[in-house]
Amino acid sequence: MPAAVPNVASVPDFAFIPAPSTLHSKEKLLPLPVLPGRSGRLIELPSGVVPASRLEVRAPAATAPTGISEIDALTGGLPRGGLTEIFGPASSGRTSLLLSALAQATRRQEVCALVDASDAFHPEFAAAAGADLSRLLWVRCEEQFRVSSFKFQNPSPHRNLQLETRNLKLWSKRLEQVLKTTDLLLQSSGFGLVIVDLADVPPQSARRVPLTSWFRFCRAVENTPTVLLVVEQEPYAKTCASLVLRMPSALGIQHSVFSSHSANTEKCPSHTQILRGLPVRVEVIHARTQRKPVRSATAAFETRAAWRDEKLRD
Repeated sequence: MPAAVPNVASVPDFAFIPAPSTLHSKEKLLPLPVLPGRSGRLIELPSGVVPASRLEVRAPAATAPTGISEIDALTGGLPRGGLTEIFGPASSGRTSLLLSALAQATRRQEVCALVDASDAFHPEFAAAAGADLSRLLWVRCEEQFRVSSFKFQNPSPHRNLQLETRNLKLWSKRLEQVLKTTDLLLQSSGFGLVIVDLADVPPQSARRVPLTSWFRFCRAVENTPTVLLVVEQEPYAKTCASLVLRMPSALGIQHSVFSSHSANTEKCPSHTQILRGLPVRVEVIHARTQRKPVRSATAAFETRAAWRDEKLRD
């Protein structure tokens, strides 16, 4: 015989009512403090109802540091068992953040995987950032899916349309390969960090990734220590993401770090100046781990140019 559902009208608004399937008729009734307007009278809660004062506080979600103190102080790190989106245009610092998170994960002796949709990963840059390449599984897309960037000098609408249609079909095949590979990696488990690099994928192609694929990825990493990191130009996972970071273009920031042999760098021609670093800003768009609604919170840091010859740095 199914258990009777308690009368909600007789229960105060600060009591938690579980599902009817969790109620047991043999449990003892729990006394509740005196309610306003009913002095001297105690209300007995139905069986299975837990007062709000006895509810346990949820433990904070486990996170993994990115290696950038400004971002870790802002977000608490990348959430484990969830999906993190980092989106922004080119020259926004998204690759620097990717390499920093990868270096931190390999330093923790974790095995990482990188699904490179556009074959843009540079191992030397990753090693210079401190990543242990022996703990990295680099998945590159096949050469047969190479997309053409050729444009006609005297373009006609018909030829341009044919070229765009061909590129969209090639990107669709490449994205299909990326989704299948990511699904296999997440289902196999054992990875501390799985990165999906969609930074160079055109938005018109990446938007066609079905929302069910992102839901499947979230379910695969749920309750696991894996960090799923997606780098892209626009946010595509929508509500599936646990953390969404926006990185605006650093080219619009006027104070780039240049140096020259001359003391007055403003009067020096541009070809005599050397780029030493680039200021980067990060904005939190969505954070599921925070209970309060996320306001526009930003953090700023500066990247340092990597030199092939250390002697040229001074």
